[in-house]
Amino acid sequence: MEIFYSSDSDGKTVRLDPGESAHCVRVLRHRTGDEVCVVDGLGNMMRCRLSDDSPKGAEATVIQTFPGWGSHPYHLTMAVCPTKNNDRYEWFVEKATEVGVDVVLPVIGERSERKVFKPERCRKIALSAMKQSLKASLPAIEDPLPLKDFITRAEGLKMICCCFEGETPRRSISQVLEGAPEGCRISILIGPEGDFSPEEVHLAVEHGFVPVHLGPSRLRTETAALTAVMSVYLDFIH
Repeated sequence: MEIFYSSDSDGKTVRLDPGESAHCVRVLRHRTGDEVCVVDGLGNMMRCRLSDDSPKGAEATVIQTFPGWGSHPYHLTMAVCPTKNNDRYEWFVEKATEVGVDVVLPVIGERSERKVFKPERCRKIALSAMKQSLKASLPAIEDPLPLKDFITRAEGLKMICCCFEGETPRRSISQVLEGAPEGCRISILIGPEGDFSPEEVHLAVEHGFVPVHLGPSRLRTETAALTAVMSVYLDFIH
C-alpha cells in the first residue's frame, strides 16, 4: 500500500509538497485520475483521486476520509535523554513511531552525556516510519528540555524508569497501567546511560511520578525506551 503525506488539505483537496509530488509522479508514475492514499499526520487517511500530476506540486480530490487510521487508544509521551550516539536515538524514534507514540521529548539530566540535540533528522525519520507502518498520526519530536522542567509540567499518568530502588518501591509498567482507561495520557521518563541521580528520582516522585522497572536486565537507553513503548502498547492492544 502506497502512502503519501500532506500537511496541506482543506478536507476536499490535498496538495502534495515537491518531495512527495516527485515520488508520486516521477518515481511511482501516477497520473491524473489515479487513486492515491494520503495521510495528514493528524490521524486522517484520505482516499483521493489525483487531479493534477505535476511533479512539483501534485493535487488530489478527497473521495473518502478515515479518521483515527492506524491509531492507538492512549496518548503517550516518551521523555528520553539523548544517547551518546545520535543513531541510537534515531533508531528509537523510528521503532517507537512504528509501535505507537505521540510525543518524543529529549530531556537533559544531570548525567546526560549529550547536552545538545537537534530534532530535525528525527522528525524526518518519524515521518518515514509513520507512512511505512500504515499510520496517519505523526509523533511530535520536541526540542530538548531540562529534565526538571519536564518533571514539573508533565501531566496524566506519570512514570520514571530507574535502575535502583529508592524510597518508593518500583513497579512494572503493567502494574501501573492496570485499570487505566482508554484515551488516558501517559508520560514515561527514560534516563541517560548513567541513569537518573537519586535527587532527580526523588523530585519526580514528589511530582507524582511512579518509579518503574523494565525487568532484571540492564538495558541501553534506546532499548529501555522502546521496551517501555512496547509495554504500553501490549497492555492496551491485546
